[in-house]
Amino acid sequence: MNIIVKPYGSDRCYCRPDTTWERENRDFYSPECVNMIFRTPVLFARISKPGKCIGEKFVSRYYDAVGYGMLIYCSMDDYARDSLIAFGSCADHTSILPQPLYNPAVLENPDNIFEIKEDGTTSYLCSCGAVMTSVLHDAICRASKMTSLRIGDMVAVELDEMLPVKGEHIRAEYCGNEIINIRIIR
Repeated sequence: MNIIVKPYGSDRCYCRPDTTWERENRDFYSPECVNMIFRTPVLFARISKPGKCIGEKFVSRYYDAVGYGMLIYCSMDDYARDSLIAFGSCADHTSILPQPLYNPAVLENPDNIFEIKEDGTTSYLCSCGAVMTSVLHDAICRASKMTSLRIGDMVAVELDEMLPVKGEHIRAEYCGNEIINIRIIR
């Protein structure tokens, strides 16, 4: 199982191994060598049918569930996106893609809100709707051109730039349900 990520503002994708997947809201223990931690919100889908070079018209046939989450990137040096991606792809428990997942139809409702809070202060907020479905479909199409999608893979699309994590306690809600509740232990 891979986590295929389409970075914010990029047309390319990269893969994270399943060792980065955190689905149980365990706290994140920062490795000693890390001096900065970044986070970015993601929308993701679980692939339910294998495929390669999937066309836009057929994307909805290839996933059965969606969710919102967050990716963590660790830095040992000054901010350099490529080194953050490389290191983030190796660090355990940095792909926070919580369970349970939602029916894709939930994504269409613009009244559903995804919100991330750091130490009680909102740091990211977005509403759902057809735009989010389009963003997700584009990411799945692009990912399937680069790699073969397998049942159980996750395709995640970053929704915002990487920003430094300022707080110690990160919570996120979607559809009025708490989906993330972790502490960053430095």
